[in-house]
Amino acid sequence: MIPSDRLDQILARFEYLEARLNAGPDAAEIGPLTREYAEAKPVAEQVRAYRDLTAQRAEAEAMLSDPEMAALARDEIATLDAALEQAEADLQIALLPRDAADARPAILEIRPGTGGEEAALFASDLEQMYRRYCEARGWSMDVVERQETDLGGVKELVARIEGDNVFARLKFESGVHRVQRVPATESGGRIHTSAATVAVLPEAEAVDIDIPASDIRIDTMRASGAGGQHVNTTDSAVRITHLPTGIVVTSSEKSQHRNRDIAMQVLRARLYDAQRAAADAERSADRKSQVGSGDRSERIRTYNFPQGRLTDHRINLTLYSLPQVMQGDLDGIIDALIADRQAAQLAEMGA
Repeated sequence: MIPSDRLDQILARFEYLEARLNAGPDAAEIGPLTREYAEAKPVAEQVRAYRDLTAQRAEAEAMLSDPEMAALARDEIATLDAALEQAEADLQIALLPRDAADARPAILEIRPGTGGEEAALFASDLEQMYRRYCEARGWSMDVVERQETDLGGVKELVARIEGDNVFARLKFESGVHRVQRVPATESGGRIHTSAATVAVLPEAEAVDIDIPASDIRIDTMRASGAGGQHVNTTDSAVRITHLPTGIVVTSSEKSQHRNRDIAMQVLRARLYDAQRAAADAERSADRKSQVGSGDRSERIRTYNFPQGRLTDHRINLTLYSLPQVMQGDLDGIIDALIADRQAAQLAEMGA
């Protein structure tokens, strides 16, 4: 049973946010208030629905004392009890602690691992998979930096993804993605195993990470591209080196000013991710589960093309729908990972 006073606090806070927004807050307050209101609204709606069911059950129970209505009341109570059980389970999940970064845009980074050219080609396939997933969800995916191999594989991809709850859904993609297939470069028909690494970082704001000018070195250089076509011949590409950590970020769009902004955005995201990882390690040193840990050294998934099989090793999920997955149909996997994480949180809280 969820304590009534906690539900009172949730509704009181939501009603306060609603009143503040209706009163016309200062410009500086609109963003934070709107974000908090958007997060609080579905929870408040679930609280009200749960309380409505509770009130209906109390009314049905009162009807038991009326002999003419008792049979009808018992049937209604049975129906309401089932609905209340589901509503309480949904409410418990809605009340789980949220990752403060869940609603933020994300920085997606893909790089080939072991496997040479085939790993780079698989990295390109992963890029297309995520691009199609973004399109299906109505998100925007903008490439910050992309380097290709001679055969069209990806040496490195850095992209910014913006939309509703981007990081909340993509954060489970961080890790080593292993592929088993006959490479396009293989003439003998043998199955090879190679890998690519994926990192998904929450975008950081300037207030999250303060980067003093003395901590960075900014270099401009000529942009480069595959095959010599559409190469920017001016020194517009920007490379930023964070001196304390040695992190290097490059952006190669046409506008040098925009490149500097984008590179700083990616640098903040990487520093913010390192800060979050350190805090998570300190809080969760004894936690066994890898789901949501962001440990990119872990092999999280295997894509077996000959069998059309995908296996997520963190939750022992196997699907025989690999062609659909590569077309961006990732919701089944991501939903299962989220459900597993929620179950672990409920267990930790003794729910």
